[in-house]
Amino acid sequence: MEGDQDTSGFTLVTRKPCFGLPTACPNCLPAYIYLKLAQLPFQLAFNSTFPDSEELPYFESGTYVAYNNEDGGVIEKLEKDGIVNLDSQLQSLPDYLSLKALIVSWLEEALTYEIWVGTEGVCASKIYYSDLPWVIGKVLFYKQTYLTKNRLGLTKENAEQREKLIYKRASEAYEALSTRLGEQKFLFEDRPSSLDAFFLSHMLFTIQVLPETSVLRRKLLEHSNLVRYAERLKSEFLEESSSSPSPPLHSFPSSFSGKGSKPKNKPKAEKSEEEKKIKKRARFFLAAQFLAVVIYVSVMGGGSSDEVEYEDDD
Repeated sequence: MEGDQDTSGFTLVTRKPCFGLPTACPNCLPAYIYLKLAQLPFQLAFNSTFPDSEELPYFESGTYVAYNNEDGGVIEKLEKDGIVNLDSQLQSLPDYLSLKALIVSWLEEALTYEIWVGTEGVCASKIYYSDLPWVIGKVLFYKQTYLTKNRLGLTKENAEQREKLIYKRASEAYEALSTRLGEQKFLFEDRPSSLDAFFLSHMLFTIQVLPETSVLRRKLLEHSNLVRYAERLKSEFLEESSSSPSPPLHSFPSSFSGKGSKPKNKPKAEKSEEEKKIKKRARFFLAAQFLAVVIYVSVMGGGSSDEVEYEDDD
């Protein structure tokens, strides 16, 4: 990080904490851990207004905003813009790209499968939709499950085959990472990297969020040195700040406009009026989402038979 940079206004906005984690969102947790490993001072805030937003997490300071769905994600954006870069001397190493492929490709795919398919969404609803009305939460959950299956290439015909391949790759990734790590503190000897942030996030989520019946969780726990690695880093970098008061649950809908500015204190009457607008907007958002999803599911259901007939013709 540049030495003359003011860090007092840095804020990371994520989904809410849950399951004993500072944020239970598998997309948000790596960014949080990355900033902790970099020892960059920042404030943590939460947004629960848009449960399916791809912009979360995002990092903001004044008018600067780094969104999750831009420029490769928050971590890559912060590195490109010179805010903080743990990988500056590691990206040329031969092991860097191969380890990154294992963690952000194979393990991320396995975790996505577990969250939405393998465990039948027992934790996904609590992470993403618990603040919504039950019906809307269920509809959005089924929508996301359908999209996830499409993204993973899952069909009724290949579901069993794809599941075996996903778990096989995860097992191989754990084995390779266990051998590479040994008893080192970090994946690259004595210095943290973004790969440690991604891998530690994956491990903490897998161990603390997924149920005991999870296949992925059982495969991870077979490697005791990986578990010790996670416990050490969690104790050193994440639990030191746990004694400080937890920040209140915030909602920053204005940040999604791209401005990235912090909300300012306003007179009581004006604030009350603003709250009414936010609640009205939230209700409109939920109603629009519900209607859109119902139409989407109807169209999807109507087209499924045509897809089957097309496949049979082949």
